[in-house]
Amino acid sequence: MTVFSWILVSSFFGGILSVAAAALVALNARTAWIPMLISYAIGALLGAVFLEILPHAFSLTKNMESMAATVLFGILLFFVLEKLVLWRHCHGEECEAHAVTHDHDHTHGHDHGRSGMMITIGDTFHNFVDGILIAAAFMTDFKLGAVTALAIIAHEIPQEVGDFLILLHSGYTKRQAIMLNLMSSLATLLGGMLAYFALKGVQDWIPSILGLASASMIYVAVADLIPGLHKRPELRATVQQVTLIGLGVGSIWLTKWLLGDLG
Repeated sequence: MTVFSWILVSSFFGGILSVAAAALVALNARTAWIPMLISYAIGALLGAVFLEILPHAFSLTKNMESMAATVLFGILLFFVLEKLVLWRHCHGEECEAHAVTHDHDHTHGHDHGRSGMMITIGDTFHNFVDGILIAAAFMTDFKLGAVTALAIIAHEIPQEVGDFLILLHSGYTKRQAIMLNLMSSLATLLGGMLAYFALKGVQDWIPSILGLASASMIYVAVADLIPGLHKRPELRATVQQVTLIGLGVGSIWLTKWLLGDLG
């Protein structure tokens, strides 16, 4: 298969697989799975960043300090962007969509689709960026592309579960929620295709994009996902979380090994 084919397959099936897995969890109301999925996703994200993406980015750049600054800039950028999103959509002291995403036990009334539509628009943009990251990774190295796609799928599943629950909360039917999430997931394919043709002529941009990809994954793991784990400080939950994070990191290492990058 060509690089373009791998980008298409990873972008398309990655999005579809994430939505299907999220719908399976949400429709069966097995909310106990969500913390486990999140813990695994944290490990997969951090494993992909520190075992694969950043090493490749540093190996491609001619200026280590510039690359480190790119990662730092990316982390601060995503912090500001999230603040802007929260400021735009939160009123008073509570942000309903943010609360539902991080606390699936809330039982607010329907909001006539406002939260659901907001989440769908935001998720579509997020999926588009994921497609760009997948394309940049595959254009750098096949193994890097495979690991990046795996990490993106891993963190998309718990996110899609949260999005699915918000859509149901907003008054959408289960069928409508699935269709909206499926359409949103196609943005990953669009981002991958556009990035392939755009980046072909500007290969020098790829290290910076990989640096921003690393920043995005670090921010999502550390700022969005890890704080939720601290809501369960008891020893048993902590051991489970650390174990699943370790499995997430281990899955990235195993993927690299199976692809012949280790050993």
